[in-house]
Amino acid sequence: MSNTALQPSESEMKMEMENAVENALSESSLSPKIDLDSCVQTLLELLNIPSPTGFTEDAITYVASFLNDLGIVYERTPKGALVWHLFADSKVSDANQARSVAVHIDTLGAIVREVKPSGRLKLSPIGSYKWATIEGEYCKIHTQSGKVYTGTVVNIKQSSHLFGEELERLERNAKTLEIRIDEKTSSKEQTKSLGINVGDFISWDSRATLTESGFIKGRHLDNKASVAIALAVTEALVKSGQKPASDMHFFVSNYEEVGHGAAAGIPSDTKELLCIDMAVIGEGQQGSEYGVSLCAKDSSGPYDYAMKQKLSQLASSNDIDLKVDIYPYYGSDASAAWRAGGNFPTALIGPGVDASHSYERSHKKALKATAELLLAYCLTD
Repeated sequence: MSNTALQPSESEMKMEMENAVENALSESSLSPKIDLDSCVQTLLELLNIPSPTGFTEDAITYVASFLNDLGIVYERTPKGALVWHLFADSKVSDANQARSVAVHIDTLGAIVREVKPSGRLKLSPIGSYKWATIEGEYCKIHTQSGKVYTGTVVNIKQSSHLFGEELERLERNAKTLEIRIDEKTSSKEQTKSLGINVGDFISWDSRATLTESGFIKGRHLDNKASVAIALAVTEALVKSGQKPASDMHFFVSNYEEVGHGAAAGIPSDTKELLCIDMAVIGEGQQGSEYGVSLCAKDSSGPYDYAMKQKLSQLASSNDIDLKVDIYPYYGSDASAAWRAGGNFPTALIGPGVDASHSYERSHKKALKATAELLLAYCLTD
């Protein structure tokens, strides 16, 4: 037998390096610590609560219940947004100088536009997305009476055995996509007898999943990931008893996907507004599913330079993976607040999300990085 020590295989060495990186990423000098498992669980639960814009009450109730468990008093604005506060030490805080953090809980969806003679449903989209991204999706129809039906988005020539090449040439749009209801109905009258009618909300099933490799995938990571992050940071501060450097307002908007979520309701003493929303990743972008991104400019123009510098410095000093990007087809609650006359600087950060406004995916590391940057922001004057 040879006396030469056995050398680790290439796969074993790779695994050892990955574990070392994972362990390094799990360590943070920030205190208090973010409970990442709790954050992920909160996100999965939120993803499974339907909340298309205009139909967000159940999801907001979930957030309110989370805050109740922490003993935090919250408020509802006349428009339906939810606001809670974390207060700085009264000896150092300036009562007239608070900071606000905006996240949105409303998602993409649709409304019944027409009950067709076939008994199927025409759609009117809520939010901005391409029709092709919802073909084949499972959905729920929420009737005025409260009864919920399930269905599937199909096109008018769905069967390849019947339509052949016609199916390939078919454009996906409001005229060609419809909802097939999971009920025995083949006429307008039968569908209406179920209580389904024009104006009923339609939600897309998230199909939220956590993989063994740490990916969270499903519809509506935009922007429930950021809501879960805001709650995780709040939980960390409350449970540790640590105070933020200045009074903090957390604003959960419910009309962001249609462009006017934070146009009203941001607390009047706000000296700066940090918006947390999904970060666009893909070809040409610096960000990834494993970190937090900062948006320097979107379709509304550039965000505040000084806040950008401050957040970049916070990330650097706390070893947080931050990348800067530009989002050419994007708007946020921060830009909505500015358009409405908000007289404060704004910035936009968020966890990297793949395939935005479709079947999305991110990683636990992105949640962690974004939560740690938000925590550092709360703790730094």
